[in-house]
Amino acid sequence: MTHIHFFSGEQIPVEMHKTKILQKLTLIPTQERLAAIAAAGYNTFLLQNAQVFLDMLTDSGTNAMSDQQLAAMMVADDSYAGSQTFTRLERVCRAIFEKEQFIPAHQGRACEHLLAQVLVKPGQLVPMNYHFTTTKAHIVRMGGIVVELPHAEALDPESTCPFKGNMDVGALRRLLEEEGPESVAFVRMEAGTNLIGGQPFSLANLEDVYAVCREFGVLLILDASLLADNLYFIKAREEACREMSIAQITKAIAKNTDVIYFSARKLGCARGGGICTSDGQLAASLKELLPLFEGFLTYGGMSVREMEALAVGLEETLDEDMISQGPQFIAYMVDELHKQGVPVVNPPGGLGCHLDAKRFLPHVPQNQYPAGALAAALYIVSGIRGMERGTLSEQRNPDGTEPLADMELLRLALPRRVFTLSQVKYAVDRITWLYENRDLVGGLQFVEEPATLRFFLGRLAPIGDWPMQLAQALEKNLSFSTL
Repeated sequence: MTHIHFFSGEQIPVEMHKTKILQKLTLIPTQERLAAIAAAGYNTFLLQNAQVFLDMLTDSGTNAMSDQQLAAMMVADDSYAGSQTFTRLERVCRAIFEKEQFIPAHQGRACEHLLAQVLVKPGQLVPMNYHFTTTKAHIVRMGGIVVELPHAEALDPESTCPFKGNMDVGALRRLLEEEGPESVAFVRMEAGTNLIGGQPFSLANLEDVYAVCREFGVLLILDASLLADNLYFIKAREEACREMSIAQITKAIAKNTDVIYFSARKLGCARGGGICTSDGQLAASLKELLPLFEGFLTYGGMSVREMEALAVGLEETLDEDMISQGPQFIAYMVDELHKQGVPVVNPPGGLGCHLDAKRFLPHVPQNQYPAGALAAALYIVSGIRGMERGTLSEQRNPDGTEPLADMELLRLALPRRVFTLSQVKYAVDRITWLYENRDLVGGLQFVEEPATLRFFLGRLAPIGDWPMQLAQALEKNLSFSTL
């Protein structure tokens, strides 16, 4: 991985690419932002992108493509069945993941849907290092039960453990011994645990988990959507892997899994997704459902142009300079905020910078959605759109009670090769100001609450008039003409 040393001693990331295409951004005035977030029901998902300055909501489908990906899209074999583009993508997936079967789908949650349909029976358990929102929803919809077995330090935002995404192998063994392997649909590992700060697992931990799964005859499924970040962290943090190439680490990961699925909106910087396995019986069952829910086998809901871009993007994922860019910029942002005393998740993970809303807004109780309130407040003071990852992202129990999330995080995603260092510094400046004025921020309450995945379309209202007070305080402190 390329490291450039500055004579000044300052540690800053350097872009290992140049910008060829620009998209204009706008920063609307504070009062317009205040009106916009109110109209969106204080849910950043419901903002119009034209109202957003820096869109840090997600890295899904927002990563910058390379020139080689764009060029590949021009030679796509546009065919419903038997496309040569599909053949190329299938060949790339086989070479990288060493699995015989590739089943395309339109995105990662479509893969989750297909796998849950085929593998999960009512009452079965699905142990995992940590859940993701849509994964859990698909499993629960089929009558399954998610069992989280995270590493002991996974939920401590201040711990410096380098692999908080590790699974508790002892707990997995005990569960299989006590409940029996027949009670388990499959075991799931997520590369880069999204909801607890994009924290990675180690190759050694994956090998241990897989050994237990083999012993009990249970499938191990890997969600590889954030694999690129996890590969970087394994090489950078795991001593035994320092001399391995990214391709070698990838093959070692694949060797210790039965099924790999991914969202190409993240992995490969394209669109779509796919499932890779050498289990012929499982592949046949998935293929039967594909025309019903996704499309024919050789496109699976993806456009052939996106398939060409994905084939190139997956190959580029083996480039150390490519996969290091995201984590290095995230680490810079996390470290700069930490210097200012802003509570963040450490060590810096993948996907984005994560603010710890419990420590940022200790006066806002969890049932008033502090991470959601922090997302709304940050938009008001900066025009930055982040994503709540806390209690708001959970859903109510069947009896109507509300489970409180293990962590209350505001995720500020840094899509790969998109933002500049000056934009990151702007974000640090506004977040620091907001932290210094955090007592102005209050809680939220639902006014429209969907039953499933409520964080996407739910609408909320502030408890009190804190958004207006926050905007007024900001305007007193700033004199920029754009505000």
